[in-house]
Amino acid sequence: MNDLDLKSTAEGLIDTFLEAGKIAKKICQRGVKVTIKADKSPVTDGDIAVDELLKNKIKSFTPNIPIISEETVDLNIKIKKEDKTFWLIDPIDGTKDYINKRDEYTLNAALIIDLKTAIGIVYAPAKKRLFFSYGKDLAFEINNGKKIVLNCKKVNKDEIIGLENSGTTPIEVLDIYKKCKVSRTIKMSSSLKFCILASGEADIYAAQARAFEWDIAAGHAVLEHAGGFITTHDEKSFLYGKDRYKNLPIIAKRSHNLEK
Repeated sequence: MNDLDLKSTAEGLIDTFLEAGKIAKKICQRGVKVTIKADKSPVTDGDIAVDELLKNKIKSFTPNIPIISEETVDLNIKIKKEDKTFWLIDPIDGTKDYINKRDEYTLNAALIIDLKTAIGIVYAPAKKRLFFSYGKDLAFEINNGKKIVLNCKKVNKDEIIGLENSGTTPIEVLDIYKKCKVSRTIKMSSSLKFCILASGEADIYAAQARAFEWDIAAGHAVLEHAGGFITTHDEKSFLYGKDRYKNLPIIAKRSHNLEK
């Protein structure tokens, strides 16, 4: 795909994400129906509805590209070596937030080309913030109808803000934050964290190996295309399409210099 294709594909999915967000919000407001999957994680009727809508639209744009979705993937089927281009979808990331009617859940899709992020779309419908990207310096937010360029420019000049998952923060992560001179931490759910880094509202997010590639791919694309980056804890880059789509320990940063 050339850049023009990426642009038209990313922008062509925006209306579908907005529609899917309305459906997700409506289901959330009336109360979700929860079932427990084989891996003992919860799935809601909102996940299923959004998954179907996003997959159908994506197939219409790229019918020959495989779609790997959290809700339909079979982790026992190994990835073919030749499958270096595919979509990763997480219809609703932050399911517990969604079930409990909090506002940080997100809808996510990422196009992976040659095992690297090429398109990312992240929508937080309860916050009315949609983020998307399709290449270097081509990352944007749509907020209240306005399109804003994302460039990781620091918003809070007087502090270094670290983002943490909503659970207990591991010592390993706290050590990374200490080394990076983090002065304040904020608990946050879902892939929204990567977009908050891209918008410059926070500076760093670190996590142990947890969750799956579809949880981070879309946010990774938005952050990287806005000028930030994600590495492993030993500062190595990584590719997608890993065995069972498992994540590595990650550090996501707005910039190499978090003070500027």
